[in-house]
Amino acid sequence: MTEESKRAGTRQWVGLAVLVLPCVLASMDLSVMFVTLPSLTAVLQPSSSELLWIMDSYGFLLAGLLITMGTLGDRIGRRRVLLAGAAAFGLASALAAFASSPEMLIAARALMGIAGATLAPSTLSLIRNMFHDDRQRATAVGVWTAGFAGGAVVGPIIGGLLLEHFWWGSVFLINVPVMILLLVLGPLLLPEYRDPEPGRFDLLGALLSLVAVLAVIYGVKMAAGHGFGWTPAVWIVAGLVVGALFVRRQRTAVNPMIDLALFRTRRFNVPLLIDALATFAMIGFSLFNWQFMQLVLGMSPFESALWSLPTFLVMPVGIALATAMAPRIGKPNVMVAGLLVAAAGYLALSLIRTDSGIVYLVSALTVVSIGIGGVSAVVTEVILSAAPPERAGAASALAETSAEFGGALGIAVLGSIGTAVYRVQMESKAPAGLSPHELAAAEETLGGAVDTAADLPHHAAEALRAVAFDAFTHEMRIAALASVVLTVGGAILIATMLRTARNRPGTPVSPATSTGQTAQHHGRDQADEPPATTSMS
Repeated sequence: MTEESKRAGTRQWVGLAVLVLPCVLASMDLSVMFVTLPSLTAVLQPSSSELLWIMDSYGFLLAGLLITMGTLGDRIGRRRVLLAGAAAFGLASALAAFASSPEMLIAARALMGIAGATLAPSTLSLIRNMFHDDRQRATAVGVWTAGFAGGAVVGPIIGGLLLEHFWWGSVFLINVPVMILLLVLGPLLLPEYRDPEPGRFDLLGALLSLVAVLAVIYGVKMAAGHGFGWTPAVWIVAGLVVGALFVRRQRTAVNPMIDLALFRTRRFNVPLLIDALATFAMIGFSLFNWQFMQLVLGMSPFESALWSLPTFLVMPVGIALATAMAPRIGKPNVMVAGLLVAAAGYLALSLIRTDSGIVYLVSALTVVSIGIGGVSAVVTEVILSAAPPERAGAASALAETSAEFGGALGIAVLGSIGTAVYRVQMESKAPAGLSPHELAAAEETLGGAVDTAADLPHHAAEALRAVAFDAFTHEMRIAALASVVLTVGGAILIATMLRTARNRPGTPVSPATSTGQTAQHHGRDQADEPPATTSMS
């Protein structure tokens, strides 16, 4: 293929705009959930465990099925899987909108996760096949990444407006028109791609991958929420055993779901881990932001959405800076810089107090967003470039699995640790005079404490709110410190491993390279990686 024939035309760029739609939707859905939590809690009155499951059920099933859906797209057609998933996602969103109990909402969110697992790998794999030129593909992936940032900006604003005038379930209905638009434009603008020699679909492998992911996440969630004992240990060990069986099957299967040779290059496995770590910290900590603004600072959903705008608007700035700097200092250095910037923001958040105010919170979160934006602009394209075109669906699924796995674990682990810290603080400092029922409600969640205080005399209400707010900011500080450790650890990992990788980033992994041989090439692409002796910035 000549350089000219590799370059994408108008149809591909218009098709990219269509592919960004589900990316915007996925981001909107997540950010809308955070701004909706206080309103949802007041109406459905879920327990702290149910509240986490409302958040987690979507991410858990999405993470568990991404590999399956990505591989399915490789075999039966990526556009077909994308459109089928879009229809299912719209229907599940409507079901969530009219949920009448925590259990019903958890089930609806689980269905959304199953359908949502088709969206990200299908869009990324189609980008991999539509854009063959390295620089155009990097730009396309940057646009795809910016779609998530844009959705995060639009989501809280739309959600806040809806919550000002309608019931909490209306935030889910915004998914429906977006999915309808995708269903109409997709067949007109998106080409179909599939592996010309796909082989038989590995149903047993799909089941093993799902069980492995769900069992490990569930075990970690139990350990974080209730302490590490025999029950969570059994779940984690069972998940790891099933995961080992999955890997063994992939090594021996005639038509494996995953090309394990991809994991034998640092250019693939290190970015996967970094993607998970960054998402773990950012999504996990986001669980606290909205509650702090709405419950501690007393903002309405719309006010908190407006104040969150700077944190979302600067993410495209981080993406643009990273894209511009990558050709000059190399993608590994860009990721290191982004993680260290994010760590500085989390360090500031580890000092937050009840009286810190909205400006302090937003300023620190803005620093985090710039750093994470810089990482996200580079890490996805590095992962995608490491895979051959016929494996783009599986590679995209792995990239999204790492991010969703990290996000789901972040909510589960940081959320559960935060809940435990909050309860300990409330048990030791709760004001006297509360009835057992009032005390139990106040110790369950911050929302429960605020609702309980609303029914108490003024002096008692002020005392309860003061203790609850202090306990909540204490759990925020613990979560922020954990995020500092994760981001700094990720930067160290890149600095010690990824910068010395000799694989050319744009070179697909082949059987030759999977056995330890490096692809031979003349010169080094400056846009991908500087020489290993180049100093870090």
